[in-house]
Amino acid sequence: MAILEIKKYPDDVLKQKASPVEKFDSDLQRLIDNMMETLQAAPGIGLAAPQVGVLKRLMVFDLSSKEEKYPLIVLINPEVIETDGIIESEEGCLSIPQCVATIKRAEKVIVKGLDRKGKPVEIEGTGLLSRAIQHEIDHLDGILLFDRVSLIKREFLKKRYLRSLRESNVGV
Repeated sequence: MAILEIKKYPDDVLKQKASPVEKFDSDLQRLIDNMMETLQAAPGIGLAAPQVGVLKRLMVFDLSSKEEKYPLIVLINPEVIETDGIIESEEGCLSIPQCVATIKRAEKVIVKGLDRKGKPVEIEGTGLLSRAIQHEIDHLDGILLFDRVSLIKREFLKKRYLRSLRESNVGV
């Protein structure tokens, strides 16, 4: 297994829509394992394949550090089938480090998709899991945290983030 590079804004791959996973082969299993290892080494709870430069509809979650009741989750080709309620909360993103924004999301979400073996699964998420699922599905659709805030807030956050990159000599 290997820790993959997490792509950072403004990398173009983050704004592209991912394609459905069609082959459940050893390459996919290796990607899943590498994404899990990458996530466990990062300060986050979810990771979508586009964040590691792979335009496939695949996401992994590890909420065990926040909520012990959730095991490691792999969700492939997710589709939201039901939402309920609205809640507003702060979110961060591994692809936009040190940027936090208050985002409105569904309080509860039910998604269907496939597990790592290609078997159908349905997941009901509330609280942190609901928020994480919706955030990672956004990544699969090329939507970033910035796209979920007002235009004025978006420009402010982008400028502040890009300035922090320049100041830390990471470059843009």
